[in-house]
Amino acid sequence: MKNIQLLVVLSRMGAIGKAVRVTVRKLANELGVSPQTVLRLLREMETEGLIKRRVEGKTTFIEVTPEGAGFLQRLCDEISKALSTGVIVGEVVSGLGEGAYYVRQYAPLIREYLGFEPYPGTLNVRVLFPKTVFDALCNARPVIIPGFTKEGRTFGDVKAYRVRIDNIEGAIVIPSRTVHPPKIAEIVAPVNLRERLKLRDGDRIRIEVVE
Repeated sequence: MKNIQLLVVLSRMGAIGKAVRVTVRKLANELGVSPQTVLRLLREMETEGLIKRRVEGKTTFIEVTPEGAGFLQRLCDEISKALSTGVIVGEVVSGLGEGAYYVRQYAPLIREYLGFEPYPGTLNVRVLFPKTVFDALCNARPVIIPGFTKEGRTFGDVKAYRVRIDNIEGAIVIPSRTVHPPKIAEIVAPVNLRERLKLRDGDRIRIEVVE
């Protein structure tokens, strides 16, 4: 793991494709290890062909080789795949108290476009994994619930992403004019999720995105 971290540090320092001047002490501080550990890691990485190193007097120059850069690229691709599993892990939080009103307004369209009668309220989840709700939904195709005007008030379009929570079908809804930060997932379902799953604020929850 530390050799990967060191390769990332060197890449951030501009060592991909050119030799940059480094100090072992600075690298050690970046990794939170001893200078001796850094020297060992550099020797190992040099043997593996991930870096080139040359020493001129007391100055060390290091270049990340094409093999080293390729390793980081493959690692990045694998991490992206691992994070794009369509799974959200979060914790239940209290909402703003407006969910029930908006669900009632959109209820006929939710029935039409999502195929279920929504419980008049939403479950709010603070996303812990991945970084934001948008990262979790980037590969999912939304159902667009169109906006409408009612009694002189305009209600905007809503993007709905089908999800499953403990075998209960529902949807993450993202209004075009949302007030929620990107760490909050707002979920509608045909049941009161808090009651059905016996959830309280702070409880962990796993959400599967259904494509």
